[in-house]
Amino acid sequence: MVECSHFSLFDSSTTKFYFLVSSGWAFKNELIYLASMENGKSTVLITGVAGFIGSNLANQLLKQGYKVVGVDNFSYGLKSNMSDFFNNPSFTFFECDVAVQGSLKDINAEILVHLASYKIPRYSTAFPTLEFNDLMLKNVTKTCLTKNMKLVYASTSDVYGKNTNVPFHEKCDFVLGPSTVKRWSYACSKIFGEQYIIANSDEFGLNFTIVRFFGSYGPNQNLTWWGGPQSGFITQALKKEPIEIHGDGKQTRTFTYIDDTVNALIRCICNKAADKEIFNIGTEPDAEISILDLADLIWKIINPGDDVPLLNFIPYSTFGNYEDVMRRVPDISKIKTVLGYHPKYDLQTGLELTINWQRKIQNL
Repeated sequence: MVECSHFSLFDSSTTKFYFLVSSGWAFKNELIYLASMENGKSTVLITGVAGFIGSNLANQLLKQGYKVVGVDNFSYGLKSNMSDFFNNPSFTFFECDVAVQGSLKDINAEILVHLASYKIPRYSTAFPTLEFNDLMLKNVTKTCLTKNMKLVYASTSDVYGKNTNVPFHEKCDFVLGPSTVKRWSYACSKIFGEQYIIANSDEFGLNFTIVRFFGSYGPNQNLTWWGGPQSGFITQALKKEPIEIHGDGKQTRTFTYIDDTVNALIRCICNKAADKEIFNIGTEPDAEISILDLADLIWKIINPGDDVPLLNFIPYSTFGNYEDVMRRVPDISKIKTVLGYHPKYDLQTGLELTINWQRKIQNL
C-alpha cells in the first residue's frame, strides 16, 4: 500500500493525468502511474517539487522536453510555485509524504532527484531534521534500488562546516562543531546521506550523483529565513524595516542564482560523466561577500536614495547554543571541467531579478 493524497484520473480537457485522494490509503492496483513508458526523454521524479529548487527544476526540465513526476507534502512548498507548469501534460503530481516508507513505490521514472529536506534548525529542535531526513533518505534509496533509478541527491555546502581552507573542493575535510550544538544536525544528516548512498552503490550498485548547493536564491525562494538571508533582507528592505543581521554580519557567503543552480542540476541529471560523482554547485569563489555587505547591497538596490541601511543585529544567543560558519566559498572547478557548467549570473543581476519577483509576490 502507498500513503498518498492524490489519485490518478485522466482529464481530457487538459490532456493531463492528475491525482486526487481525499485522505488515507490507496491500494496498489488503484494507484499505478507508469511515467516512464512513453517515448522521448527520460522521466524525472522530483521530491520537494513545490519547493524553491524543485519547482524551478521541474519547470526547466519540462521546457526541455522531459516528463516530470513531482511529489510534495506542502510542509514548506507552495502550490503556487507550480502554477507555471501544473497543467503541462508532461507533468504529474502526487501529494505524498516521502518520509513514509513505500510512498514512492508505484511511481516509475529513470531518475529521482531528491530535494525534499529539513534544514538547519534555528527556531526548533534538531529532531525533525535528523528524523525526517533519515526516513526520506531510506525511502528514496530503496526506491531507486528497486526500480533501477539513478539518484541525484541534494546535499549541502554546510557539510564543510568550520573548515578554514577555502574555497572548498569536493575532497575537503568536514569540520563540524560539537554534537551539543543543534545547528550541526543538518550537516550531519547530509553527511550520513552521502555515506549511505555511496555504501549502497558499493554494496548494491546504486547509481548516483551527489550535489552540494551553495546559497541558491531567486524566484520561488521561501520568504522566511528558511530561504536564506537574502530572502528576509529583501522583505525588510522593501518595507523599509531594519534588516536583521544574525551575529556581527562579518561571516561571508557566495550566492548562486537559481537559473545557474538548475543549469548545473540538469547537467548532473543528463550527463553520464556525472554518475557516481560529487559536485559543488555554486558561483565563482571571487563572488564571496559578507552578510553585512549583502544587506547593504540589497538595501541600496531597493532604496537607492539611502546611503546607509537600517540594521538590527540579532545575537546568536537568541537561537540557544548556536554556531555559525564564518566563510563558505565553493571551488567549482570540478563541475566546470567535467560537465561544462559555468555560472552566468552575477550577484547584482540575480538580486535585481529576485527583488522584482519578491516585490510582486508580496505586493510591496
